[in-house]
Amino acid sequence: MENGEVQELSVAQQRHARSFHLLAKPTGAICNLDCQYCFFLSKEELYPGSRFRMTDEVLETYIRQLVEAQAGPEVTVAWQGGEPTLMGLDFFRKAMAYEEAYRRPGTRIVNTIQTNGTLIDEEWCAFFREHDFLVGISIDGPREMNDAYRVDKGGKPTFDAVMRGLRALRDCGVAFNVLTTVHRANEDRPVEVYRFLRDEAGARFIQFIPIVERTDGPASGQAVSDATVGSEAWGRFLIAVFEEWVRRDVGTVFVQMFDAALASWVGAPPALCIFAETCGDALALEHNGDVYSCDHFVEPKHLLGNIREDSMIELVASEKQRAFGDAKRDALPAYCRACEVRFACHGECPKNRFVLTPDGEPGLNYLCAGYKAFFRHIDAPMRFMADELRRDGAPSNVMAEVARRDAALRRELSGASRNDACPCGSGRKFKRCHGA
Repeated sequence: MENGEVQELSVAQQRHARSFHLLAKPTGAICNLDCQYCFFLSKEELYPGSRFRMTDEVLETYIRQLVEAQAGPEVTVAWQGGEPTLMGLDFFRKAMAYEEAYRRPGTRIVNTIQTNGTLIDEEWCAFFREHDFLVGISIDGPREMNDAYRVDKGGKPTFDAVMRGLRALRDCGVAFNVLTTVHRANEDRPVEVYRFLRDEAGARFIQFIPIVERTDGPASGQAVSDATVGSEAWGRFLIAVFEEWVRRDVGTVFVQMFDAALASWVGAPPALCIFAETCGDALALEHNGDVYSCDHFVEPKHLLGNIREDSMIELVASEKQRAFGDAKRDALPAYCRACEVRFACHGECPKNRFVLTPDGEPGLNYLCAGYKAFFRHIDAPMRFMADELRRDGAPSNVMAEVARRDAALRRELSGASRNDACPCGSGRKFKRCHGA
């Protein structure tokens, strides 16, 4: 892309293009694990006969165009897969050289990488630390929960290998976070999962991602795989983790879902694309330079073009991509438009909108019941934290407020009779609620 090329775009196109995030997949869908719920492994079929290795030409074009397309003082280079560490350290050393070659004066380039952690050793850690990488480690909780679905190509468990990689990162002082998927094997043990991540993994930044796998089913499209988290179970999981977090860890442990919710209560721009009214600002780059509308929509009809033939900024700002993003808002069912927690959810990710609303309209999110329960449950503490932020206070003050309310509730519970309405406000009799 020549220096003047951006000026040929409209002001609206430039604004849209300059706020995007791109996930680069240098190995495509190739991975050394065989996680049973992975939606991306099947994408290998899109490129029959490919070696699934990003060439130096594509790598240089990617880095150059990404830096040129971002107007702000910071550029994020996000590596994902498949398993990106399969490319080897020499590939990433070349990437660092290209970043330095194309970095504008005064611009900071930040690298993130999402990995299963099984190949991380001291050499990788030294590289990550030298170049200030933020490393995301995928782990689904304690051994039995992680190994339920996260297995290698031989079907063997991966927990020990992941923990070795994680400990190596900690010992070397590399910044890391953890990504935990929630599925049938861990959905009923939320506090155990959270405490493991906090106390044993030592994570201070945690992402929880629900596994939702649609399968061929009835006309309603509501059939899901055995690994898929239950909708209501997803809500219970988030609520249970929140109850632990809001009493102990606000300000010291950062759970992405809770940070995103607080942004909604404050009225700030969504911290996660899934909760934005429209989408289209989080795209995916395949190993050969193909750009797709979204990581969850890497399929032929959502292919925008290839950076070897078209400039990245034009692909991101294209009419096709803007239509893709606007469809999230425009296709929202009437049931969702009238929902009291729409401000925090906006129908979540379109990939999960495949069930019917109560009145039979298609397009309801499979996880709706869980999200609705969660957002309703956290309303009071979120309002408190939002008020603290508006007064330049600390959101962590909510812990003292929750402790005060807990003490008051305990006093009320101590005086309740079996057949009284439970003081907690559940609407149930005391004997069937806290009295049980």
